[in-house]
Amino acid sequence: MDLTKGTARMQLYTKILLGLILGAVVGFVANVAGLTWLQAVLISLEPLGTAFIRAITMIVVPLVVASLMVGTASLGDLAKLGRIGGKTVGYYMCTTAVAVTIGLIVSNFFKPGSRIDESTRDALASQFEGEAASRVVLAEEAPTVVETLLSIIPRNPVQAAAELDLLPLIFFTIVFAAAVSVIAPKRRDAVITFFEGVNDASMVVIDWIMKTAPYAVFALIAAVVSRFGLDLLQSLLIYSGVVVIGLLLHLTITYGLAVRFLAKLNFIEFLRRIANAPLVAFSTSSSNATLPVTMETAEEKLGVSKPVSSFVLPLGATINMDGTALYQAVAVMFIAQIYGIDIGITEQLIVVLTATLASIGAAGVPSAGIITLIIVLNAVGLGAQVQAGIALILGVDRILDMIRTSVNVTGDLTASAVVARSEGEDISFRSGGPQARQEVPVEAAR
Repeated sequence: MDLTKGTARMQLYTKILLGLILGAVVGFVANVAGLTWLQAVLISLEPLGTAFIRAITMIVVPLVVASLMVGTASLGDLAKLGRIGGKTVGYYMCTTAVAVTIGLIVSNFFKPGSRIDESTRDALASQFEGEAASRVVLAEEAPTVVETLLSIIPRNPVQAAAELDLLPLIFFTIVFAAAVSVIAPKRRDAVITFFEGVNDASMVVIDWIMKTAPYAVFALIAAVVSRFGLDLLQSLLIYSGVVVIGLLLHLTITYGLAVRFLAKLNFIEFLRRIANAPLVAFSTSSSNATLPVTMETAEEKLGVSKPVSSFVLPLGATINMDGTALYQAVAVMFIAQIYGIDIGITEQLIVVLTATLASIGAAGVPSAGIITLIIVLNAVGLGAQVQAGIALILGVDRILDMIRTSVNVTGDLTASAVVARSEGEDISFRSGGPQARQEVPVEAAR
């Protein structure tokens, strides 16, 4: 990476961090001091942040298709493609199961639902009753497991792209790119060259959009914090704290061990190099919107090759929901404890299984975290408490969503490093940046 470009990028992410901190401080002051005029101003700025999310989401489809097409077609080895795919899916499923287990452990230890009295519970439930009802309706419309698996094969890949339904789009692109990899070299190279141009142009657009990120982050964070009631936060502080503790444990233990022993990297240095991606994820609450930054970070800061990053990261943005799955485990236990319902070992094992599988099923569903939570609640016999339970936690869901999305993106980058190392790539940190040496150079593979 060019030194001047690297310095400019560091300055940009420093500005983003400052925008995030300043937005949080201004929003907090507006909320605590009861400055309704300032709250109104901050909330009126929120569309600026929304415009940023829409703009960066706009480039996701061309970036995913182009990078995945180039990476897969350049492999020249369908067996290697299958091997990378198996490792990626296996890794994501294992870490998600571990995340759910950690969520259950911290919930059993701290028992967050036993700390809220009935009057507070009922007040919270009534405050968000209407929104909870709409989420329950969405869950009822969610596809079954069989329908979800079938939907991975798109009838119309153009429609999948238009609806930002990434899993079917990824499936089609991989199949098409695998076919490109076995056609005549002259035609194959022409296709790859075209999509390399699309990929390069996408990266230029991303650079343009990211220049507005500090202001967008300020607008997003300030609006959320100014709107967020302190009374509500105090009532759900223990629940929120247990979720955060679980996420930190998953980050430091699960990802820390994976990076140290599977990717063979220093975990502290790893976090320092990837910090910009979780920061953007925290601001946008969207793995898909963060995907362009995540892919750039993996390739430029970790030295992961394009064939690996273009496969592992789009798939991770779609099916890897470690942070969400952990939050669901805590939420299920929290709701059960509030209503005095005992969740035994058998039910907790069902939570692990259901939350892990639901992380894939949530890919094309609106409000994915809450929707899959409703599925898990029904699976353990808490159907009668679904609407009231969802209403209880909706007030702090946005803040927790920002945190768990950061964890999800960190997990995606961890997976890219682990898979790259397992494929023989040298991603060791050196003074000049990470060096990536593939077993089979991309140019040679062509």
